[in-house]
Amino acid sequence: MLAETKSTILSDEIKQVQSEIDSLFDAILPVPDDTSARLVEAMRYAAIGGGKRVRPLLVVSTASLFGVARDAALRAGAAIEAIHVYSLIHDDLPCMDNDDLRHGKPTLHKVYDEATAVLAGDALHALAFEILADDETSEDPFTRSELILTLGKSSGMHGMAGGQMMDMVADEEGVEYDLHTITRLQQLKTGALLAASVEMGAILGKVAPQGRAHLRAYARDIGLAFQIADDLLDVEGDVAKAGKALRKDNEQGKQTFVTLMGVDKAREQARALVDQAVLRLASYGPEADILRALARFIVERDR
Repeated sequence: MLAETKSTILSDEIKQVQSEIDSLFDAILPVPDDTSARLVEAMRYAAIGGGKRVRPLLVVSTASLFGVARDAALRAGAAIEAIHVYSLIHDDLPCMDNDDLRHGKPTLHKVYDEATAVLAGDALHALAFEILADDETSEDPFTRSELILTLGKSSGMHGMAGGQMMDMVADEEGVEYDLHTITRLQQLKTGALLAASVEMGAILGKVAPQGRAHLRAYARDIGLAFQIADDLLDVEGDVAKAGKALRKDNEQGKQTFVTLMGVDKAREQARALVDQAVLRLASYGPEADILRALARFIVERDR
């Protein structure tokens, strides 16, 4: 009964954050009355009404541990989500993964065109830092600066983009990675933005860097668990539920946690990482229950 209650609370919180982020993007992205309208319409198509919003939920849930105003945490979460959405737009392009489906609807370049998709991704990237630099996110310029630095590092060559390049080199040049290198790749490609989400919640809470070590460890654990779960979904998932193409890793001969470890060991490893992540939060009480439940959700989700 307790597990069901926590699951319901998490489900309600996910839906609330999804709605709040959609409303925030709606307010931030009014369609102009000129020929740039197409760009903003494309940005809205990609940013509103899709995705689990795991990253904003991590920001909001972490920030709540330290009494941060929800509006400020949602703005930081929207900034991270803008980076995430831009990365998906570009990943879906023919020059990258060449996907036709995202969040159960046609990918952006299919609805508009490739050039518009590139510009929409570029504009969402810029929007993320515009949001963080605005004093509506924080009145403290040092906090805003640290938020910008954290998101910049996690999304660039030392984070998401760097991991994506490692992945591309493996695909294009047939480079074979061992488990250690795959782990490093995924810590950058997938884990960096998840880690930034937790870090930015703590930054808003004015937690000193040395006081964030346990939260960083939690984020690192769930980041790897998230990617292992993704790899398992690609093998075992339902396309209708996932809302995107599956089985592509195997078709392309990609090295993943599943190909290197096997399905059973990969699932076991994901669960062990989640158990470890939950233990990282031992110093908190019920106020961290959403973070604990979110860790469990990561390995149990079907999309």
